[in-house]
Amino acid sequence: MDRFKELTTFVEVAQRGSLSAAAREEGITPAMVGRRIDQLEERLGVKLFKRSTRKVTLTPEGGTFYEDCHRILDELRSAEDALAVGARSASGRLIVTAPTAFGRKHIAPHLPGFIAEHPNLAITLHLSERLVDLKNERFDLAIRIADLKSADLIAAKLARNHRVVCAAPAYFKRAGKPKALADLAQHNCLVTSTEDGAVDAWSFQEKGRPVAVKVAGNLQCNDGEVLTRWAIAGEGIAWRSAWEVSEEVKRGRLVTALDEFAFPGNNIYAVYPERRLLPAKVKFFIEFLRKAFGDPPYWE
Repeated sequence: MDRFKELTTFVEVAQRGSLSAAAREEGITPAMVGRRIDQLEERLGVKLFKRSTRKVTLTPEGGTFYEDCHRILDELRSAEDALAVGARSASGRLIVTAPTAFGRKHIAPHLPGFIAEHPNLAITLHLSERLVDLKNERFDLAIRIADLKSADLIAAKLARNHRVVCAAPAYFKRAGKPKALADLAQHNCLVTSTEDGAVDAWSFQEKGRPVAVKVAGNLQCNDGEVLTRWAIAGEGIAWRSAWEVSEEVKRGRLVTALDEFAFPGNNIYAVYPERRLLPAKVKFFIEFLRKAFGDPPYWE
């Protein structure tokens, strides 16, 4: 048991780069964490960390040992979780990361329902645009909206996705509603801005073929919610994912256009590292979200 505690503490410190952070996670004192690391290094006869007043970093030997320990502990957790599959129940803590806007709108509202089905389970939801390292960070799965091509991750499709052209009724009344893709050139288009520049080529399909249409406008932003608010305010036409604006369309605050030219977007996936055993909590969560989203998804 002492050796197991030493290994789990070692992995915590390696992942967090701090004795105090690992102590908070385990609910013990930093001094106790330090003693466990000292005991482990003494038993192995190898220095695992370089320590300073600010942080601890792995030595080359510590890095190699961490890879093995992380894999072994992960397989042990997976083996324990897999036992719950037959009982149709999950326990422990499920740690999920999702894009901020999608997580707020379509993940967070469903979590109380999932907890109700699995009362012995706790959930941590982390909302961020950062692509976490699922193999080395403490996440069980990630929700991603993308064209996934990574060979070392498993992706389970949750729902389809597409974008819509939309604007406020007042804007279309003032500027007219586009009926052909070429009409977009006559409109003020609200464009996504990124560190690499403006995303000013909108994707459509015409007669079964993909078409990119160059657009322009006087307002750009890197935040999709801001673009949606500008569209609601009548500032121009936005090109947003259906899951982002479905409620506004239902309420009549936004109206769609050019629907017949909509191009299928990047689908919505649950992504997790390749494992020999899929933890029950991950399996049940994927099943739950698929059912909650529906086919077609409720935001369509």
